[in-house]
Amino acid sequence: MFTNKQLKALIFPLVIEQFLGILVGTMDVIMVSQVGEYATSGVSLVDTITNLLVQAFSALATGGSVIAANYIGKKRIDEASDAAGQLIVSTGVIGVLLTILCLFGRGFMIDRIYGSIDANVRESAMIYFLITCISYPFLAVYSAGAALCRAEGNSKITMKVSVVVNVINVSGNALLILVFKMGTAGVAIPTLVSRAFGATAMFMILRRQDHPIHFHEKLHYRFNWPLVKKILRIGIPTGIDGSVFQVGKLLVGSLISTLGTAAIAANAVTNTLAGLIMIPGSAMGLSLITIVGQCIGAGRTDEAVSDTKKIMKWIHIAALGMSLVIGLGSPLILKLYNLSGETFRLAQILIIVYAVVAAIDWPESFALPNALRAGGDATFIMIVSMGSMWLFRIACSYLFVRGFGWGLHGVWIAMYVDWLVRAILFVWRFFSKKWIKLLKSN
Repeated sequence: MFTNKQLKALIFPLVIEQFLGILVGTMDVIMVSQVGEYATSGVSLVDTITNLLVQAFSALATGGSVIAANYIGKKRIDEASDAAGQLIVSTGVIGVLLTILCLFGRGFMIDRIYGSIDANVRESAMIYFLITCISYPFLAVYSAGAALCRAEGNSKITMKVSVVVNVINVSGNALLILVFKMGTAGVAIPTLVSRAFGATAMFMILRRQDHPIHFHEKLHYRFNWPLVKKILRIGIPTGIDGSVFQVGKLLVGSLISTLGTAAIAANAVTNTLAGLIMIPGSAMGLSLITIVGQCIGAGRTDEAVSDTKKIMKWIHIAALGMSLVIGLGSPLILKLYNLSGETFRLAQILIIVYAVVAAIDWPESFALPNALRAGGDATFIMIVSMGSMWLFRIACSYLFVRGFGWGLHGVWIAMYVDWLVRAILFVWRFFSKKWIKLLKSN
Protein backbone atom coordinates (compact mmCIF):
# COMPACT_ATOMS: atom_id res chain seq x y z
CA MET A 1 0.00 0.00 0.00
CA PHE A 2 2.91 2.34 0.73
CA THR A 3 6.00 2.52 -1.47
CA ASN A 4 9.17 4.12 -0.12
CA LYS A 5 8.31 7.22 -2.13
CA GLN A 6 4.85 7.40 -0.57
CA LEU A 7 6.26 6.83 2.91
CA LYS A 8 8.72 9.68 2.46
CA ALA A 9 5.96 11.92 1.09
CA LEU A 10 3.92 11.20 4.23
CA ILE A 11 6.82 11.54 6.68
CA PHE A 12 8.66 14.61 5.35
CA PRO A 13 5.82 17.10 6.04
CA LEU A 14 5.41 15.56 9.49
CA VAL A 15 9.10 16.12 10.19
CA ILE A 16 8.77 19.76 9.12
CA GLU A 17 5.67 20.18 11.28
CA GLN A 18 7.32 18.61 14.31
CA PHE A 19 10.46 20.65 13.75
CA LEU A 20 8.47 23.87 13.61
CA GLY A 21 6.61 22.99 16.80
CA ILE A 22 9.79 22.24 18.73
CA LEU A 23 11.64 25.19 17.20
CA VAL A 24 8.91 27.56 18.27
CA GLY A 25 8.93 26.02 21.74
CA THR A 26 12.68 26.53 21.87
CA MET A 27 12.38 30.13 20.72
CA ASP A 28 9.62 30.70 23.29
CA VAL A 29 11.96 29.58 26.05
CA ILE A 30 14.83 31.66 24.65
CA MET A 31 12.68 34.78 24.44
CA VAL A 32 11.03 34.39 27.82
CA SER A 33 14.46 33.71 29.34
CA GLN A 34 15.29 37.32 28.50
CA VAL A 35 12.72 38.27 31.16
CA GLY A 36 14.48 36.12 33.77
CA GLU A 37 14.82 32.57 35.07
CA TYR A 38 11.66 33.06 37.18
CA ALA A 39 9.65 33.54 33.96
CA THR A 40 11.25 30.50 32.31
CA SER A 41 10.42 28.42 35.38
CA GLY A 42 6.82 29.70 35.58
CA VAL A 43 6.09 28.89 31.94
CA SER A 44 7.66 25.44 32.31
CA LEU A 45 5.54 24.59 35.36
CA VAL A 46 2.30 25.59 33.63
CA ASP A 47 3.19 23.70 30.45
CA THR A 48 3.54 20.54 32.52
CA ILE A 49 -0.01 21.01 33.88
CA THR A 50 -1.34 21.85 30.41
CA ASN A 51 0.17 18.69 28.94
CA LEU A 52 -1.83 16.69 31.48
CA LEU A 53 -5.12 18.49 30.84
CA VAL A 54 -4.99 18.31 27.05
CA GLN A 55 -4.55 14.52 27.17
CA ALA A 56 -8.34 14.22 27.15
CA PHE A 57 -8.83 15.55 23.63
CA SER A 58 -5.41 14.41 22.39
CA ALA A 59 -6.39 10.84 23.24
CA LEU A 60 -9.71 11.18 21.43
CA ALA A 61 -7.86 12.60 18.42
CA THR A 62 -5.65 9.52 18.37
CA GLY A 63 -8.62 7.19 18.67
CA GLY A 64 -10.49 9.03 15.94
CA SER A 65 -7.52 9.01 13.59
CA VAL A 66 -6.99 5.25 14.03
CA ILE A 67 -10.66 4.53 13.26
CA ALA A 68 -10.64 6.95 10.30
CA ALA A 69 -7.46 5.39 8.88
CA ASN A 70 -8.99 1.94 9.24
CA TYR A 71 -12.14 3.01 7.38
CA ILE A 72 -10.03 4.57 4.63
CA GLY A 73 -8.15 1.28 4.23
CA LYS A 74 -11.55 -0.41 3.85
CA LYS A 75 -12.62 2.26 1.29
CA ARG A 76 -15.53 3.30 3.55
CA ILE A 77 -15.07 7.06 3.26
CA ASP A 78 -18.54 8.04 4.47
CA GLU A 79 -17.94 6.32 7.79
CA ALA A 80 -14.54 8.01 8.06
CA SER A 81 -16.32 11.36 7.62
CA ASP A 82 -18.90 10.42 10.25
CA ALA A 83 -16.03 9.68 12.64
CA ALA A 84 -14.60 13.14 11.87
CA GLY A 85 -17.81 14.90 12.91
CA GLN A 86 -18.07 12.93 16.14
CA LEU A 87 -14.43 13.63 16.92
CA ILE A 88 -14.45 17.39 16.30
CA VAL A 89 -17.54 18.06 18.43
CA SER A 90 -16.39 15.81 21.28
CA THR A 91 -12.92 17.32 21.51
CA GLY A 92 -14.28 20.86 21.23
CA VAL A 93 -16.66 20.33 24.15
CA ILE A 94 -13.85 18.89 26.28
CA GLY A 95 -11.69 21.90 25.42
CA VAL A 96 -14.38 24.32 26.63
CA LEU A 97 -14.84 22.41 29.89
CA LEU A 98 -11.09 22.44 30.54
CA THR A 99 -10.97 26.21 29.93
CA ILE A 100 -13.70 26.81 32.52
CA LEU A 101 -11.91 24.54 35.00
CA CYS A 102 -8.60 26.33 34.63
CA LEU A 103 -10.00 29.87 34.63
CA PHE A 104 -11.37 29.33 38.13
CA GLY A 105 -8.94 26.75 39.49
CA ARG A 106 -5.50 27.66 38.16
CA GLY A 107 -4.25 29.10 41.47
CA PHE A 108 -5.39 26.03 43.37
CA MET A 109 -3.68 23.72 40.86
CA ILE A 110 -0.36 25.56 41.00
CA ASP A 111 -0.33 25.72 44.79
CA ARG A 112 -1.41 22.12 45.34
CA ILE A 113 0.96 20.63 42.77
CA TYR A 114 4.08 22.70 43.31
CA GLY A 115 3.65 23.86 46.89
CA SER A 116 6.04 26.60 47.99
CA ILE A 117 7.73 28.25 45.00
CA ASP A 118 9.25 31.70 44.65
CA ALA A 119 6.66 34.50 44.48
CA ASN A 120 8.01 35.69 41.11
CA VAL A 121 7.78 32.18 39.65
CA ARG A 122 4.17 31.82 40.89
CA GLU A 123 3.11 35.20 39.50
CA SER A 124 4.62 34.35 36.12
CA ALA A 125 2.87 30.98 36.11
CA MET A 126 -0.51 32.54 36.99
CA ILE A 127 -0.32 35.06 34.12
CA TYR A 128 0.74 32.43 31.57
CA PHE A 129 -1.93 29.96 32.74
CA LEU A 130 -4.73 32.56 32.59
CA ILE A 131 -4.10 33.43 28.96
CA THR A 132 -3.17 30.04 27.53
CA CYS A 133 -6.10 28.14 29.09
CA ILE A 134 -8.47 30.19 26.91
CA SER A 135 -6.85 28.52 23.90
CA TYR A 136 -7.80 24.95 24.90
CA PRO A 137 -10.94 24.69 22.70
CA PHE A 138 -8.95 25.95 19.72
CA LEU A 139 -6.13 23.51 20.44
CA ALA A 140 -8.67 20.69 20.72
CA VAL A 141 -10.22 21.38 17.30
CA TYR A 142 -6.82 21.88 15.68
CA SER A 143 -5.46 18.62 17.15
CA ALA A 144 -8.48 16.62 16.00
CA GLY A 145 -8.46 18.16 12.52
CA ALA A 146 -4.74 17.57 12.07
CA ALA A 147 -5.08 13.95 13.22
CA LEU A 148 -7.85 13.35 10.66
CA CYS A 149 -5.81 14.83 7.82
CA ARG A 150 -2.86 12.62 8.77
CA ALA A 151 -5.16 9.58 8.93
CA GLU A 152 -5.96 9.97 5.25
CA GLY A 153 -2.24 10.34 4.49
CA ASN A 154 -2.40 14.05 3.67
CA SER A 155 0.28 15.43 5.97
CA LYS A 156 1.04 18.34 3.61
CA ILE A 157 -2.11 20.16 4.74
CA THR A 158 -1.20 20.01 8.42
CA MET A 159 2.34 21.12 7.58
CA LYS A 160 1.11 24.20 5.70
CA VAL A 161 -1.24 25.20 8.51
CA SER A 162 1.53 24.57 11.03
CA VAL A 163 3.88 26.91 9.18
CA VAL A 164 1.43 29.80 9.43
CA VAL A 165 0.54 28.97 13.05
CA ASN A 166 4.18 29.01 14.07
CA VAL A 167 4.99 32.18 12.14
CA ILE A 168 2.18 33.91 14.03
CA ASN A 169 3.51 32.55 17.31
CA VAL A 170 7.17 33.47 16.79
CA SER A 171 6.54 36.91 15.34
CA GLY A 172 4.07 37.65 18.13
CA ASN A 173 6.61 36.60 20.75
CA ALA A 174 9.30 38.78 19.23
CA LEU A 175 6.98 41.78 19.11
CA LEU A 176 5.42 41.48 22.57
CA ILE A 177 8.49 40.31 24.51
CA LEU A 178 11.40 42.06 22.85
CA VAL A 179 9.67 45.26 21.66
CA PHE A 180 6.77 45.88 24.05
CA LYS A 181 8.45 44.19 27.05
CA MET A 182 5.26 42.38 28.11
CA GLY A 183 7.12 39.60 29.94
CA THR A 184 5.29 36.32 30.45
CA ALA A 185 2.10 37.66 28.85
CA GLY A 186 4.13 38.31 25.72
CA VAL A 187 4.71 34.58 25.21
CA ALA A 188 1.13 33.59 26.15
CA ILE A 189 -0.89 35.92 23.89
CA PRO A 190 0.70 34.75 20.60
CA THR A 191 0.05 31.16 21.69
CA LEU A 192 -3.65 31.96 22.05
CA VAL A 193 -3.87 33.80 18.73
CA SER A 194 -1.95 31.15 16.77
CA ARG A 195 -4.07 28.31 18.15
CA ALA A 196 -7.26 30.17 17.25
CA PHE A 197 -5.99 30.53 13.68
CA GLY A 198 -5.01 26.85 13.49
CA ALA A 199 -8.43 25.69 14.68
CA THR A 200 -10.23 27.95 12.18
CA ALA A 201 -8.04 26.76 9.32
CA MET A 202 -8.58 23.07 10.13
CA PHE A 203 -12.32 23.55 10.51
CA MET A 204 -12.58 25.23 7.09
CA ILE A 205 -10.48 22.50 5.45
CA LEU A 206 -12.75 19.75 6.81
CA ARG A 207 -15.82 21.74 5.67
CA ARG A 208 -14.78 21.33 2.04
CA GLN A 209 -17.01 18.68 0.47
CA ASP A 210 -14.29 17.72 -2.02
CA HIS A 211 -11.93 16.80 0.83
CA PRO A 212 -11.66 13.00 1.36
CA ILE A 213 -12.71 13.30 5.02
CA HIS A 214 -15.21 16.10 5.56
CA PHE A 215 -18.13 17.24 7.69
CA HIS A 216 -21.66 16.97 6.40
CA GLU A 217 -22.57 20.08 4.44
CA LYS A 218 -25.29 21.23 6.85
CA LEU A 219 -23.07 20.66 9.91
CA HIS A 220 -25.78 18.72 11.71
CA TYR A 221 -24.63 16.65 14.64
CA ARG A 222 -26.24 13.43 15.78
CA PHE A 223 -24.63 11.38 18.54
CA ASN A 224 -23.51 8.04 17.07
CA TRP A 225 -22.80 5.79 20.03
CA PRO A 226 -21.50 2.71 18.10
CA LEU A 227 -18.99 4.92 16.28
CA VAL A 228 -18.02 6.85 19.41
CA LYS A 229 -17.55 3.52 21.23
CA LYS A 230 -15.01 2.44 18.61
CA ILE A 231 -13.13 5.71 19.09
CA LEU A 232 -13.25 5.35 22.88
CA ARG A 233 -11.87 1.80 22.78
CA ILE A 234 -8.62 3.37 21.68
CA GLY A 235 -9.11 6.86 23.06
CA ILE A 236 -9.82 5.92 26.69
CA PRO A 237 -6.74 3.70 27.22
CA THR A 238 -4.65 6.23 25.31
CA GLY A 239 -6.02 9.03 27.48
CA ILE A 240 -5.37 7.11 30.69
CA ASP A 241 -1.89 6.26 29.45
CA GLY A 242 -1.14 9.87 28.57
CA SER A 243 -2.72 11.23 31.75
CA VAL A 244 -0.79 8.89 34.00
CA PHE A 245 2.37 9.83 32.12
CA GLN A 246 1.68 13.53 32.67
CA VAL A 247 0.68 12.98 36.32
CA GLY A 248 3.98 11.24 36.76
CA LYS A 249 5.75 14.20 35.20
CA LEU A 250 3.84 16.52 37.54
CA LEU A 251 4.92 14.51 40.57
CA VAL A 252 8.49 14.50 39.32
CA GLY A 253 8.14 18.21 38.51
CA SER A 254 6.99 18.83 42.06
CA LEU A 255 10.12 17.03 43.23
CA ILE A 256 12.29 19.11 40.88
CA SER A 257 10.68 22.33 42.18
CA THR A 258 12.20 21.58 45.60
CA LEU A 259 15.70 21.57 44.09
CA GLY A 260 15.73 25.33 43.40
CA THR A 261 15.29 27.72 40.47
CA ALA A 262 18.53 26.61 38.78
CA ALA A 263 17.33 23.00 38.62
CA ILE A 264 13.87 24.03 37.35
CA ALA A 265 15.39 26.21 34.60
CA ALA A 266 18.00 23.58 33.61
CA ASN A 267 15.27 20.94 33.42
CA ALA A 268 13.09 23.20 31.23
CA VAL A 269 15.91 24.02 28.83
CA THR A 270 17.06 20.39 28.60
CA ASN A 271 13.51 19.21 27.88
CA THR A 272 13.32 21.69 25.01
CA LEU A 273 16.60 20.52 23.46
CA ALA A 274 15.62 16.89 24.04
CA GLY A 275 12.53 17.54 21.95
CA LEU A 276 14.75 18.72 19.10
CA ILE A 277 16.64 15.43 19.10
CA MET A 278 13.47 13.39 18.67
CA ILE A 279 11.80 15.51 15.98
CA PRO A 280 12.30 12.96 13.14
CA GLY A 281 11.41 10.07 15.43
CA SER A 282 8.20 11.73 16.64
CA ALA A 283 7.17 12.48 13.06
CA MET A 284 7.81 8.93 11.88
CA GLY A 285 6.00 7.63 14.94
CA LEU A 286 2.93 9.66 13.97
CA SER A 287 3.09 8.21 10.46
CA LEU A 288 2.76 4.69 11.88
CA ILE A 289 -0.85 5.42 12.88
CA THR A 290 -1.74 6.17 9.27
CA ILE A 291 0.34 3.38 7.76
CA VAL A 292 -0.63 0.58 10.12
CA GLY A 293 -4.27 1.71 10.40
CA GLN A 294 -4.79 1.73 6.63
CA CYS A 295 -2.89 -1.53 6.07
CA ILE A 296 -4.93 -3.41 8.67
CA GLY A 297 -8.15 -1.88 7.32
CA ALA A 298 -7.23 -3.20 3.88
CA GLY A 299 -6.40 -6.63 5.31
CA ARG A 300 -2.70 -6.34 4.46
CA THR A 301 -1.29 -7.19 7.88
CA ASP A 302 2.09 -8.40 6.57
CA GLU A 303 2.71 -4.94 5.18
CA ALA A 304 1.73 -3.40 8.52
CA VAL A 305 4.53 -5.42 10.15
CA SER A 306 7.16 -4.91 7.46
CA ASP A 307 6.49 -1.17 7.14
CA THR A 308 6.73 -0.77 10.91
CA LYS A 309 10.14 -2.48 10.93
CA LYS A 310 11.30 -0.21 8.11
CA ILE A 311 10.11 2.96 9.86
CA MET A 312 11.75 1.90 13.13
CA LYS A 313 15.11 1.54 11.37
CA TRP A 314 14.71 5.02 9.92
CA ILE A 315 13.87 6.39 13.37
CA HIS A 316 17.04 4.94 14.91
CA ILE A 317 19.21 6.40 12.15
CA ALA A 318 17.57 9.82 12.47
CA ALA A 319 17.83 9.76 16.29
CA LEU A 320 21.53 8.98 16.10
CA GLY A 321 22.13 11.84 13.67
CA MET A 322 20.17 14.37 15.73
CA SER A 323 21.87 13.20 18.94
CA LEU A 324 25.28 13.90 17.43
CA VAL A 325 24.24 17.36 16.24
CA ILE A 326 22.59 18.50 19.48
CA GLY A 327 25.03 16.75 21.80
CA LEU A 328 28.14 18.18 20.14
CA GLY A 329 26.52 21.57 19.61
CA SER A 330 25.11 21.92 23.12
CA PRO A 331 27.82 24.33 24.40
CA LEU A 332 26.93 26.82 21.67
CA ILE A 333 23.16 26.25 21.80
CA LEU A 334 22.93 26.75 25.57
CA LYS A 335 24.56 30.16 25.28
CA LEU A 336 21.33 31.37 23.65
CA TYR A 337 19.35 30.87 26.87
CA ASN A 338 20.92 33.54 29.09
CA LEU A 339 21.56 31.00 31.87
CA SER A 340 23.56 31.40 35.05
CA GLY A 341 26.81 29.45 35.33
CA GLU A 342 25.34 26.74 37.56
CA THR A 343 22.29 26.25 35.35
CA PHE A 344 24.44 26.17 32.19
CA ARG A 345 26.73 23.44 33.53
CA LEU A 346 23.84 21.33 34.78
CA ALA A 347 21.91 21.58 31.49
CA GLN A 348 24.98 20.70 29.42
CA ILE A 349 25.60 17.46 31.31
CA LEU A 350 21.92 16.49 31.10
CA ILE A 351 21.62 17.04 27.35
CA ILE A 352 24.82 15.14 26.49
CA VAL A 353 23.71 12.09 28.47
CA TYR A 354 20.22 12.34 26.96
CA ALA A 355 21.66 12.43 23.45
CA VAL A 356 23.44 9.11 24.03
CA VAL A 357 20.54 7.26 25.65
CA ALA A 358 17.80 8.59 23.37
CA ALA A 359 19.39 7.16 20.23
CA ILE A 360 19.24 3.69 21.81
CA ASP A 361 16.02 3.41 23.82
CA TRP A 362 13.58 6.16 22.83
CA PRO A 363 12.27 4.73 19.49
CA GLU A 364 11.01 1.46 21.00
CA SER A 365 9.65 3.27 24.06
CA PHE A 366 7.58 5.95 22.32
CA ALA A 367 7.43 5.42 18.53
CA LEU A 368 6.74 1.68 18.36
CA PRO A 369 3.62 1.97 20.59
CA ASN A 370 1.92 3.95 17.80
CA ALA A 371 2.03 0.87 15.59
CA LEU A 372 0.52 -1.25 18.36
CA ARG A 373 -2.09 1.43 19.07
CA ALA A 374 -3.03 1.59 15.37
CA GLY A 375 -3.69 -2.13 15.59
CA GLY A 376 -6.10 -1.57 18.49
CA ASP A 377 -3.68 -2.59 21.26
CA ALA A 378 -4.14 0.57 23.33
CA THR A 379 -5.01 -1.31 26.53
CA PHE A 380 -1.70 -3.20 26.62
CA ILE A 381 0.20 0.03 26.07
CA MET A 382 -1.74 1.66 28.90
CA ILE A 383 -0.95 -1.15 31.34
CA VAL A 384 2.76 -1.17 30.53
CA SER A 385 3.04 2.61 30.61
CA MET A 386 1.21 2.96 33.93
CA GLY A 387 3.22 0.22 35.60
CA SER A 388 6.56 1.44 34.33
CA MET A 389 5.80 5.07 35.17
CA TRP A 390 4.86 4.40 38.80
CA LEU A 391 7.34 1.62 39.55
CA PHE A 392 10.35 3.08 37.84
CA ARG A 393 10.17 6.74 36.83
CA ILE A 394 8.34 8.07 39.90
CA ALA A 395 9.59 5.69 42.59
CA CYS A 396 13.16 5.75 41.34
CA SER A 397 13.12 9.55 41.03
CA TYR A 398 12.30 9.95 44.71
CA LEU A 399 14.77 7.20 45.65
CA PHE A 400 17.61 8.69 43.62
CA VAL A 401 16.92 12.30 44.70
CA ARG A 402 15.83 11.91 48.33
CA GLY A 403 17.58 8.64 49.13
CA PHE A 404 20.83 8.85 47.19
CA GLY A 405 21.10 12.64 46.94
CA TRP A 406 21.71 12.67 43.19
CA GLY A 407 19.71 15.88 42.64
CA LEU A 408 18.31 16.60 39.18
CA HIS A 409 20.52 13.90 37.65
CA GLY A 410 18.59 11.30 39.65
CA VAL A 411 15.32 12.33 37.97
CA TRP A 412 16.76 11.84 34.50
CA ILE A 413 18.39 8.52 35.38
CA ALA A 414 15.01 7.26 36.63
CA MET A 415 13.50 8.29 33.28
CA TYR A 416 16.07 6.18 31.42
CA VAL A 417 15.21 3.14 33.57
CA ASP A 418 11.55 3.67 32.63
CA TRP A 419 12.46 3.81 28.94
CA LEU A 420 14.37 0.53 29.09
CA VAL A 421 11.46 -1.35 30.67
CA ARG A 422 8.97 0.04 28.14
CA ALA A 423 11.24 -0.78 25.20
CA ILE A 424 11.67 -4.43 26.24
CA LEU A 425 7.94 -5.02 26.71
CA PHE A 426 6.80 -3.19 23.57
CA VAL A 427 9.31 -5.04 21.37
CA TRP A 428 8.11 -8.35 22.81
CA ARG A 429 4.49 -7.41 22.12
CA PHE A 430 5.25 -6.35 18.57
CA PHE A 431 6.92 -9.64 17.63
CA SER A 432 4.11 -11.63 19.29
CA LYS A 433 1.76 -10.15 16.62
CA LYS A 434 -1.21 -10.36 19.02
CA TRP A 435 -1.88 -6.68 18.45
CA ILE A 436 -2.69 -7.14 14.75
CA LYS A 437 -6.00 -8.92 15.38
CA LEU A 438 -7.44 -6.46 17.88
CA LEU A 439 -8.66 -3.66 15.60
CA LYS A 440 -10.07 -6.17 13.10
CA SER A 441 -12.10 -7.78 15.89
CA ASN A 442 -13.65 -4.42 16.81
